[in-house]
Amino acid sequence: MSDVITARHGTGVCEVTLQRPDVRNAISTQFALDLTDTFHDLARDPDVRAVVISSSSEKAFCAGADLKERAGFSDDDLLAQRPVVKALFASVRDLPMPAIAAVQGFALGGGFELALSCDLIVADESAVFGLTEVTVGLVPGGGGTQLLARRIGAGRAADLILTGRRVDAEEAVRLGIVDRLTSPGQVRGTALDVAETIAGNSPLAVRAAKRAVRAAFDARLGFDVEDSAWHAAAVSADRREGIAAFAEKRSPNWTGR
Repeated sequence: MSDVITARHGTGVCEVTLQRPDVRNAISTQFALDLTDTFHDLARDPDVRAVVISSSSEKAFCAGADLKERAGFSDDDLLAQRPVVKALFASVRDLPMPAIAAVQGFALGGGFELALSCDLIVADESAVFGLTEVTVGLVPGGGGTQLLARRIGAGRAADLILTGRRVDAEEAVRLGIVDRLTSPGQVRGTALDVAETIAGNSPLAVRAAKRAVRAAFDARLGFDVEDSAWHAAAVSADRREGIAAFAEKRSPNWTGR
């Protein structure tokens, strides 16, 4: 069974469903590669006018990086994986057509960044969001520092990123993280309805409007700064301690090195 399912809806809508329910759609190296290939294919498809990213699991949209995989990584392994993960988030941000995240359950770390890489976030009342990387000795590295600040402002983004705290769907709406909130079980239908509305408009105008909106928040320098920050944390003793503590289900003993 594939970890990535694509389905066409109506005229011009493609749904990409994450299907690793046993690990809450955690992003492993292979999963990142498969998703990147999917989004690159969609970017080149002239028949696709809107994309919806959803989950087959009611418990999670995506729980972030596959920390079980990373628990066995050396620093060199983690650095080798970095371009693969960066390419995934870039492949979503660079889609020429609008992308909509349909979030139910957990959207944490890289899972939250996957949603932030989309143009719109639709969530149901079960959704929980968080950029939790600092709790395991890392820095958000999928664009989260830039994309969250764009959505909710620098102060509110710093509150979430520096504490690593999670927010429920109600607070996410209040902060401006979520664009549309639905009742449980309705998130896919609502996201597809929005996508079909977008697909019914002029594809040329929609793509041009998306480029214009993104240009208002050009964050290329910010992404480079985020990448440098990620690398500094990735090879630290704190990062190794954070992953070990997660795997051993204990509190980390930070040294600041």
